[in-house]
Amino acid sequence: MAVLIDDRTTVMIQGITGREGSARARFMLDYGTKVVCGVTPGRGGTTVWGLPVYDSVEAAISAHGHIDASVTFVPAPNVKQAACEAIRAGIALILVSAERVPLQDSLEMIAFARREGATILGPGSMGLLSVGKAALGWLGGSEENAKEVFKPGCVGVASRSGGWTSTVVWNLVQAGLGITTAVHLGSEQVLGLSLPELLPLFERDEETKAVALFCEIGTVAEEEAAEVIKQGGFTKPAAAFIAGRALPSGMRFSHASAIIEGGRGTAESKVQAFQEAGVYVVDRPHEMATVIARILRGDDK
Repeated sequence: MAVLIDDRTTVMIQGITGREGSARARFMLDYGTKVVCGVTPGRGGTTVWGLPVYDSVEAAISAHGHIDASVTFVPAPNVKQAACEAIRAGIALILVSAERVPLQDSLEMIAFARREGATILGPGSMGLLSVGKAALGWLGGSEENAKEVFKPGCVGVASRSGGWTSTVVWNLVQAGLGITTAVHLGSEQVLGLSLPELLPLFERDEETKAVALFCEIGTVAEEEAAEVIKQGGFTKPAAAFIAGRALPSGMRFSHASAIIEGGRGTAESKVQAFQEAGVYVVDRPHEMATVIARILRGDDK
């Protein structure tokens, strides 16, 4: 099993003829992802890495039938239009990699996705990777690096930092563990798929036995995730690191979403919420691997 994607997931790339779209298409294909086509307005009838390119999502669906997921390599000012086009065509999972998406655009496309029963990962997401099955985006960077770093195992990874997603995975593998699915939630102020929505997906995945969470100050996602755990929506062991714990309230940190105010979104409130929910909160990122390894060995007492 896997979270969100597996080796049967069919994928379309919007913006495939651009530099990023073409490069990431090559990576996804090399990793084994079932990329079936691309879309770039005005470039219909061409090919990229042997994949047919269409002028619209509608044309792609007409040619290939149902497609499960779309990866958008579209500039931020245009990404709302691209994402909504995919949602209207019935695509259930849309990865939005663009950063600095206008806030109103993010709100509108995320609201539209929720109304239509679709999921947006991002904006500002590097993607996700289900080990040995499929990749959306560019976690891992290349087929060789992805296969060297992302080893199969039983730990899920959720992260608010793109770079740290791979580092957390590396630490877990070095500790003798492996990964089911790693997810970069995104770096923007407003996100589609959130941590409290992702945890129940890991709960339902039989292969995932524990989860590592790389968190940051800012937003109330972690506090809401703690409520999900308290209510029984996630019952597996989890270890978390919260970046930015030394910063004063109101200071932006790292990503656009990392701003704290009104007493919520602080490191202290996140630590307290997680600890009350039974999550192991560590002082250094690499300690998550040590804690999870100990838990899975059964000697965490």
